[in-house]
Amino acid sequence: MKKLSILILGALLGAFATYYFCPNCGATEDMVEAPIIKPKGLISPEQAKILDTTYNSRYKLVSDSIVTRKGGDNRSVWFSLTDVENYIKYADSQSTALGYNMDGIRIYMAAYPDDPKLGAGYTTVFMVPTGSESFSEGSSSFFNFKRVGGGDIPGGDGMNDGGLGDPPSANYPQ
Repeated sequence: MKKLSILILGALLGAFATYYFCPNCGATEDMVEAPIIKPKGLISPEQAKILDTTYNSRYKLVSDSIVTRKGGDNRSVWFSLTDVENYIKYADSQSTALGYNMDGIRIYMAAYPDDPKLGAGYTTVFMVPTGSESFSEGSSSFFNFKRVGGGDIPGGDGMNDGGLGDPPSANYPQ
């Protein structure tokens, strides 16, 4: 009985030691954080200000000649991080179900109809999934030319319903 209790005590001590001194031992792929990779296309706040200022002449033209409400058109659209992350997961899943490999998101400039319930003519954006058709490995042709970034996925749901700028006509940064 004494040998059994020493064996159990040894096993417990070994488990605790392993837990404290080897925290990543036996970690699965889901448990290990992916490295943060700097994405292509990043711009500095100064570059963002230049792009925003350059847009002023177009904004003035739209606000003066098309938009009839006081205060001008909308200049920005805000989406919550949770909504964007959920949309990407949803769109990827839906694309797979439709027989496509999702490779990105295309963002379209748009405008709401003159309906007070929908935004009363404000400029908005919506995003749609892009990708290419999925082919089984045996069905790929000899001349398989891929373009960078696929086309819009037919039947893929888009995402809209972002928030307006505050106020809608506010420039960058808000």
